[in-house]
Amino acid sequence: QVQLVESGGGLVQAGGSLRLSCAASGRTFSRYAMGWFRQAPGKEREFAAAISWSGSSTSYADSVKGRFSISRDNGKNTVYLQMNSLKPEDTAVYYCAASGTYLSLRQIEYNYWGQGTQVTVSS
Repeated sequence: QVQLVESGGGLVQAGGSLRLSCAASGRTFSRYAMGWFRQAPGKEREFAAAISWSGSSTSYADSVKGRFSISRDNGKNTVYLQMNSLKPEDTAVYYCAASGTYLSLRQIEYNYWGQGTQVTVSS
């Protein structure tokens, strides 16, 4: 079992930055690929970024590429999402998730999910 708790969301003006954190419980955190997904009001949840268990591989949605950066610290059982140059369309609830695969963009391959943290970007 892996329990995930996100933090770091909030209200920011367009062009600003936020850093999300996701703290994981359990001793097997380093065995999981981690992903960030987001769900905007009235829309389906979508992939944002993912990182392999070692941190050597990452993947990003085209909509966030070049602005967001995912990283992890296996010693602290934490994954991060650095979000720069934020836009109003980045407004969403952001979820972190853990997958037993090497690296996945597919929600169905993620076994554990956090409760989400709200990010609101004002124009």
